[in-house]
Amino acid sequence: MSVTADRPHMLPGEFEELARAAARTTEGLRLEFINGQLGVKAVTDGAHGRIMQWLLRRCLQERPELFMHSQGLKVEAYRTGYAIPDGVLAPNDAFLEAGDWADPEPALMVVEVTSYDSDTHRRDRIDKPRAYAETGIPVYLLIDRDSCEVTVFSEPDGARYERVAIVPFGKEITLSDPVGISLDTEPLKNWVS
Repeated sequence: MSVTADRPHMLPGEFEELARAAARTTEGLRLEFINGQLGVKAVTDGAHGRIMQWLLRRCLQERPELFMHSQGLKVEAYRTGYAIPDGVLAPNDAFLEAGDWADPEPALMVVEVTSYDSDTHRRDRIDKPRAYAETGIPVYLLIDRDSCEVTVFSEPDGARYERVAIVPFGKEITLSDPVGISLDTEPLKNWVS
């Protein structure tokens, strides 16, 4: 299939079919489709999982009415992209009836923890902030194990996040409203290679 300026590599339905087939045939293979590009979501390591456990615990302590979901989302302005965040903070039952790819409307925050792969820079630091901002997700939390920094993107304007706050691991950072949680990032120093 040829790519034109107004047509991505494949249509949303084609991607959904491909993603289902990949999940059935190869254990752990998770595909994403962002900015018209097919990508593979990296397999997580133990420290990655531990960071997500820590964040889940912190969020549940402060906001017990919310849960950190593992949910694929339809993203970008026209919901033609498909992302698998490492976590989606939303009300407990937000995605109860959702399939593999949910409407992101209930999401208060999406979380990505960088993986040690060659695609991390483009995917987590460029494509996903744009896609999540276009979608209108209020907060994007990036835990960057390469730079040992936490970045909070907030105030999406439909094209980008207008506010970006960055702190090194060890400092406190506030997850903007509607999340409204402060994180002491000191424990993150224990989970980087």
